[in-house]
Amino acid sequence: MLLHNGDWEVVRADVSVRDGRIATIEKATGRRNDRTGARRQAQVRDCSGCLIIPGLIQAHVHLCQTLFRGLADDLRLEDWLVRRIWPLEAAHTEETVYWSALLGAAELLLGGTTAILDMETVHYTGRAFEALERIGIRATAGKCLMDAHPEGAPLELAESTDVALSDAEALATRWHGAAEGRLRVCFAPRFVPSCSGPLLRAASDLAERFDAQLHTHAAETIVERETVLRTTGLEEIAYLDSVGIAGPRAALAHCVWVDGHETARLARQGTTVVHCPSSNLKLASGVAKIPELIAAGCRVAIGADGAPCNNRLDVFAEMRLAALVQKPRLGADALPAGQVLELATLGGARALGLEHDIGSIAPGKRADLVVLDLHEPHLHPAVGDPVSLVVYAAGPSDVRDVFVEGRPVVLGHELVTVPIEEIVREADRCAAELQRAAHLA
Repeated sequence: MLLHNGDWEVVRADVSVRDGRIATIEKATGRRNDRTGARRQAQVRDCSGCLIIPGLIQAHVHLCQTLFRGLADDLRLEDWLVRRIWPLEAAHTEETVYWSALLGAAELLLGGTTAILDMETVHYTGRAFEALERIGIRATAGKCLMDAHPEGAPLELAESTDVALSDAEALATRWHGAAEGRLRVCFAPRFVPSCSGPLLRAASDLAERFDAQLHTHAAETIVERETVLRTTGLEEIAYLDSVGIAGPRAALAHCVWVDGHETARLARQGTTVVHCPSSNLKLASGVAKIPELIAAGCRVAIGADGAPCNNRLDVFAEMRLAALVQKPRLGADALPAGQVLELATLGGARALGLEHDIGSIAPGKRADLVVLDLHEPHLHPAVGDPVSLVVYAAGPSDVRDVFVEGRPVVLGHELVTVPIEEIVREADRCAAELQRAAHLA
């Protein structure tokens, strides 16, 4: 079992769960016949030859985009949005949003991600919540807020300020704290170029009122940075601060193009930066200076972003790449494995505002647990650092079991909450419909 007490530590122990929380962590005896009557009545999962790790957390995903996988390759961000993503999002229906969310959540759970911070599209976010409730993942999700009209965006994706905020508030009233607290709402302005100042300020006020998180993009590309400076007169991080998108409630995806004083501002605020290395490379956005952000005291989490800018929602790939991409720039010791694993656990928990509930294995915390099967050849010899094994060698195929709130959602490499055949069949059908509706087929 992988515990975190300042540093990562592997212990041989049994973990017991009661009412969705970790009750005890006891040193394993190695004996099979010493169980009390109460323990014999409990459900027991033998994890011999496995490593139990905290549920992994991705703090920036777009489940509404899962059906767009493979439809937007080899484009820079601005073209990617205008030519593919915005037309596809505008073509979404209630049904396609539902199956897109189910498909993405299934991939995430099977790959060891137990909690997410999700930005949906402008419409039908309630259907995404229905999918998330059904499949069993822990999710903080929000309707995408857009009341301005960026160049090239379909008119269907621009709402009035009042309508956008009213819908977001209604979602929060219905879903914030639903499923016994497993589901929460965030307020999710897309990014500064698509949002008015009043919308951003109101989103911040709503987050305060509902005790919820804020989720947006920031400083992803040079073009975005220059656009914000030209239209607002402020650098992007300063502008977001001026409208209340800052502090421990706020998670800013990407932050590739922030300078030293912006980094210092982010650290002072306690704002979380969400690192999406695969997305930033595939869209040619750049490489975020994560070691410098951490050294300055910034909170940092990790995320795969969406299927059309990454092509898979694999947290293991993101961890490995996050570590490797910094080393040619700063040296072989930059961003070691233990630090990267913290981004995908405790860092993600802070981004979701749930650091007291998830992100590590400890008595009293929610029982979001992942069991890694260590039998495959690529995880041997098993004589080195287990943290290195998780970050540099393991992958989704090594995830044997997944528990959220102590409830099994994956057992023996199989999703147990929703038939995977149903998800794949309906997702394929909906994806074909979307391509036709967006005139991409």
